[in-house]
Amino acid sequence: QVQLVESGGGLVQPGGSLRLSCTISGDTLENYAVGWFRRAPGKEREGVSCIHSSDGSTYYTNNVKGRFTISGDNAKNTVYLQMDSLKPEDTAVYYCAADAAPGGCTVVRNFYDYWGQGTQVTVSS
Repeated sequence: QVQLVESGGGLVQPGGSLRLSCTISGDTLENYAVGWFRRAPGKEREGVSCIHSSDGSTYYTNNVKGRFTISGDNAKNTVYLQMDSLKPEDTAVYYCAADAAPGGCTVVRNFYDYWGQGTQVTVSS
């Protein structure tokens, strides 16, 4: 059974940084596409970024491109989302998701079968 656990959320001032982690258990990270999603209060869950560590594929949505960096550590079965230059509008619950794939990734929510429990990110002064 594949399980995902996120960590690293918290309260940060505008312009600050946080690094989120998503650790996969039950299988090997290299077999999965992993996406990061977020849900802000009163809004639907939206895609943020994704990665497939077997071929290095990454993708960022326009609203985080240049500020967020996604990476994977196969030895630790962990995907990271480094978030810099944070803005109040980045405030949301952040979720990681995974699904078996030979390569590539997507931020289409319905693609993913496995989800973490979420971690809160609050950007406020």
